[in-house]
Amino acid sequence: MSFSKEKRKGTFSGIVFVALVAAAATFIADLGPVSALGISPLVVGIVIGIFYANTLHNKFPSEWETGIVFSGKKILRFAIVFYGFRITFQQIAEVGMQGFMVSFLMLTTTMIVGIWLGTKVFKMDADTSILTAAGASVCGAAAVLATEPVLKAEEHKTAIAVSMVVLFGTISMFLYPVLYTAIIQPATGFLHMAPSTFGIYVGGTIHEVAQVVAVPASVPGAPTDMSNAAVIVKMTRVIMIAPMLIVLGVILGFLAKRKGGASEKLKLVIPWFAVYFVGMAGINSLIHNYTATAPADISAMIHMVIDNVNIIDTFLLTMAMTALGMGTRFAKFKGLGLAPIYTAGGMFVWLVVGGFVITQWVVATF
Repeated sequence: MSFSKEKRKGTFSGIVFVALVAAAATFIADLGPVSALGISPLVVGIVIGIFYANTLHNKFPSEWETGIVFSGKKILRFAIVFYGFRITFQQIAEVGMQGFMVSFLMLTTTMIVGIWLGTKVFKMDADTSILTAAGASVCGAAAVLATEPVLKAEEHKTAIAVSMVVLFGTISMFLYPVLYTAIIQPATGFLHMAPSTFGIYVGGTIHEVAQVVAVPASVPGAPTDMSNAAVIVKMTRVIMIAPMLIVLGVILGFLAKRKGGASEKLKLVIPWFAVYFVGMAGINSLIHNYTATAPADISAMIHMVIDNVNIIDTFLLTMAMTALGMGTRFAKFKGLGLAPIYTAGGMFVWLVVGGFVITQWVVATF
């Protein structure tokens, strides 16, 4: 137990150590050049954590390891639950059936394509394939973090998946504005997209929330409906992480039953933190309804509280990501080769090309 009498001091010290490194990551992410690239504190945290794991970890007390593991497991679940305060059901309703369908189709197809490419084509292990697919199909690093407890995956596999999100998500952030300005906006026929449609395309196919926000901001003269559609569709994808994890848990339980024999009782794996995440989104939706009619001073105070909850939650997610990085040793990567890059690259092509086709079809149909 992490907080047993013998381990309590080391656990607290490890948590404080992770918190200090996460604070440094937050400071670095807020610096102008880093912030301009849309790099979140989560990404900075895992980079620092990986650096520590492969250079300095022997210089620090081994007793702190329980606190580092606690940060990467327990604090992670807590942070994912409160991530629900970033979403309201009203936001999802705003984009209607078009936004929902693009989110649903891109999530399911990207998960299938990613797992198939990883396990069947490039012969990666199932955990790394699923984590990489989750990051691309849902919401980047946060989705990888949320999926890791369901799989009980090793830290280095999580780090690989996050690295792929960072690589191809960053490419997307620079590619999409160029595509829109040079090809999509001036085109006619099927290749042309209205600004709001392009926003749905961006929100339905780009990895991280911060990257989705950055794309419309990089398009000269982009109207408000482009950025609004992009963010709302992205938030729709984010909330779909809960049913995705529940379905994944059911599938894993079914496969465990088949592997163990027909006589083995099916053990349903339900990631309860994902259910609580939806509950928090529901509470946030009720709060949103209340503040719409509440006096201005009360509404402002409530929004300030929620903003502070989100700031704290981002810091806790940064702690979790930092801790996962601290458990990542390069020696564990041996044997994987370029398979993660090929897998993530294949999903990237699907997101860009397949996502364009699906978005145009959904907008024309619904």
